[in-house]
Amino acid sequence: MAINIFKKEKVAKKETVKKENKEVLTTTKIILKSPCITEKAVNMSELGNFYVFLVNTDANKVEIKNAIESKYKVDVIQVRTINIPRKKVMKGRKIGFKNAYKKAIVKIKEGQKIEIVGQ
Repeated sequence: MAINIFKKEKVAKKETVKKENKEVLTTTKIILKSPCITEKAVNMSELGNFYVFLVNTDANKVEIKNAIESKYKVDVIQVRTINIPRKKVMKGRKIGFKNAYKKAIVKIKEGQKIEIVGQ
């Protein structure tokens, strides 16, 4: 049996937490990569309390909601996700691909605000 030494490992840390005499194995991973600052995203944040983030492709809506609530201390009402597939790119005769990514559009409670520019 061959072992692949060049394989990259995921950036997940495993922790064991003891709760009422039970050991629970939890994994922590990076969910929020960066806020998406485009003209459309800025207009959405000004008009309707929507904010756009680039997130990990394995993250689900519940994980995204919990990550934003804990990092920015706001109440999240709704999370929408968009999977952008990889795209073929030709440079000369060489064929390559743009990376696939995932965006999350998050609606927060009226009257609350996320400061993205200062980060």
